[in-house]
Amino acid sequence: MFKTIKNALKTPDVRKRLIYTLILIIIFRLGCYITVPGVNLFTLAEAMGSSSGIAGLIDIISGGAFSRFSLFAMSISPYITASIVIQLLGMVIPSLERLTKEGGEQGRRKIAKYTKLLTVVLAFIEGLGLFITYKSSGVFVDTSFITGVTVVLSLMAGTAILMWLGDEITDKGIGNGISMIIFVGIISGLPRTIVTLWNLIFKTGVFSTTGFLAALGVLVGAVILVAAVVFVQQAERRVPVQYAKKVVGRKMMGGQNTHIPLKLAMAGVMPIIFASSFMTFPAMIIQMFDKNIATATGFWATIYKFSVATSSSSVGFGYTVANALVYLLLILGFTFFYTYATFNPAEVSNNIKKNGGFIPGIRAGKPTTQYLSGIIGKLTWFGGLFLAIIAILPMLARFMPIDLSFGGTTILIVVGVALEMVQQLESQLVMRHYKGFLE
Repeated sequence: MFKTIKNALKTPDVRKRLIYTLILIIIFRLGCYITVPGVNLFTLAEAMGSSSGIAGLIDIISGGAFSRFSLFAMSISPYITASIVIQLLGMVIPSLERLTKEGGEQGRRKIAKYTKLLTVVLAFIEGLGLFITYKSSGVFVDTSFITGVTVVLSLMAGTAILMWLGDEITDKGIGNGISMIIFVGIISGLPRTIVTLWNLIFKTGVFSTTGFLAALGVLVGAVILVAAVVFVQQAERRVPVQYAKKVVGRKMMGGQNTHIPLKLAMAGVMPIIFASSFMTFPAMIIQMFDKNIATATGFWATIYKFSVATSSSSVGFGYTVANALVYLLLILGFTFFYTYATFNPAEVSNNIKKNGGFIPGIRAGKPTTQYLSGIIGKLTWFGGLFLAIIAILPMLARFMPIDLSFGGTTILIVVGVALEMVQQLESQLVMRHYKGFLE
């Protein structure tokens, strides 16, 4: 990885992309400290100091922007939700399905346009909900109509800027822009985690053997977790493909052997991001209408506690276990959905057949499709269960005496995005025929 980064810095075009990405990241971090107009900073500090659950999760993803009620307080969550809705609608609306599968580049642009329009609508709803939720807490200087409009428009503008930053990083920088924004937001909490571990070891300024052993266990567990994530992210099943020889003009073409690389975790971290947004969305909506829902009783209070259990241990062990089971099923479902949305066995089988290829021992056509579907199914089950375990175990570990801002999900996202960035750097170097890298 370090060799790839070193070689990238020596290549002018790739170096420009890295610098451009760094500039956009700096803009993102600066925006996290620009508070929305009309906010009482002293009351905000008190209100956010006691925030937990969904507010804590959003704050981690947004890099602390939510606790400061900055322009980027909503982070990129409206865009993620909009992407989920558009992809689900693409399964039931024929016109959207045709745009996704047959529209080509123009179809992708239209899908992106619809996603952005829906993002703006969801950002308006979420921004209005945040204003309604916190106006009774004295967070705002006043609760007039003008203040409400200013707050909501500011939050919507922040989400729009994040969408633009994400698109710019994807097109002119390095890595997936949306994933990079989430990545930067999460790692900005690393210093806070280091301070937590330090305070655990030196309680009230005195060295604690118990605290040291707990901190050492956390560090060892994190290293093992990172190693497991790297292994699963990099592991692949290579399906051999052989092409028959054929005469084209006066030349003999084909006859080579190649393979189809099938990733063990083809969906990456997207299923967890989607599942997290899906699980926490009910709590966000309910909290808009009842600020004291966390201490209330009844049907909606139960739904709220069940939803917020994804990111909070204050609701009890029973809610956490129930939430973890549903969370597991959602991660598995989104893993299969995202995998088959990006890899179509029938399409791959037809392309192999058209080019005169075949998988040794497997007949071309439908048998090849069934063979690839069987492999993808097994890999997806394993990858989905791995993602679910990584996401669920830290939820249950929250009942331990130590509380860290980094969990399995955040480590998975950070490692996944880092690996994706390195792979893109390598592809950029290969495209530019960098001699030192190829050797």
